[in-house]
Amino acid sequence: MVVESLIWKDGTVLIIDQTKLPVEESYLTISDYRELASAIKQLKIRGAPAIGIAGAFGVCLGANEIGTADAAEFGKQLEIIITEFAATRPTAINLFWALNRMRKIIASNSGIKTDAMRQKLLEEAFRIRDEDRETCRLIGDHGARLLKDGDTVLTHCNAGALATGGIGTALGVIFTAAKQGKKIKVYADETRPLLQGARLTTWELMKAGIDVTLICDNMAAWVMQQGAIDCVMVGADRIASNGDAANKIGTYSLAVLAHYHHIPFYVVAPTSTFDLMLKSGEEIPIEERSSKEVTEGFGRRTAPIAVSVYNPAFDVTPHKLISAIISENGVSYPPYGFHV
Repeated sequence: MVVESLIWKDGTVLIIDQTKLPVEESYLTISDYRELASAIKQLKIRGAPAIGIAGAFGVCLGANEIGTADAAEFGKQLEIIITEFAATRPTAINLFWALNRMRKIIASNSGIKTDAMRQKLLEEAFRIRDEDRETCRLIGDHGARLLKDGDTVLTHCNAGALATGGIGTALGVIFTAAKQGKKIKVYADETRPLLQGARLTTWELMKAGIDVTLICDNMAAWVMQQGAIDCVMVGADRIASNGDAANKIGTYSLAVLAHYHHIPFYVVAPTSTFDLMLKSGEEIPIEERSSKEVTEGFGRRTAPIAVSVYNPAFDVTPHKLISAIISENGVSYPPYGFHV
């Protein structure tokens, strides 16, 4: 892996502060679960699988902070902590999936001593992380079969090691193909307004020795028209049962452009990203973030004071525009119809 998004060490959580990349590669050592919840809100750690892992280890941090030895009271306080983490980011289903796994550990071990519960929670958090590492490896193997030597991939936002517990999802496919000896070139969208593509994806790819070219978001159509793109690969934060996929804002635009230019558009995500209770993308909750991300990005005002701003963090790509969905279980093609 280029980098580990999260490390558990001596009762603390170490994360790379993604808001400071690529200028500064610095780690935060977090021992307070509230601080970790705040880091998730502030995008110091981000990416759907990574958020889920952070939430699981955050519950462990919280468990260490609870002083009572009464099992019933311990369980009540754990539920409060889980609820706080669930409120940090509404769109990424992986967070809720991981928190529900922690809830199941609590429910199935009710009445045991608090120290024993802490240990079981920590073991589950490690399982969630380790499973994601293996999931990323399998996703990379399946997805790499879709890439030929010499292909050029367009990607959006960041779906690499920074966003997961392993090598990544969409970028994991690229890393795997490169490891197989295929020469893969990547065009990375900036991904406005927070520039995860410019700041994070290019940093990861360059660190791995992958040929990457950064483009503005509004250049994608022109690059496609010039015949420079062989396929588009993106991650996802939530996928409905019909295959509609929510991802970073701007992804839907790329899907429309890829469809027009007859370019394959692939969504790459673990099955923990699938929300099979939702019939379509219309039911996916979309997080709306602060207007300052648009008007005062990175501390510099670029719009008039008091201007109205609409700043959804995600959009939904209809399944009809998705050529295939790649998960650890393989490659799924239309028509999609995922079931529990």
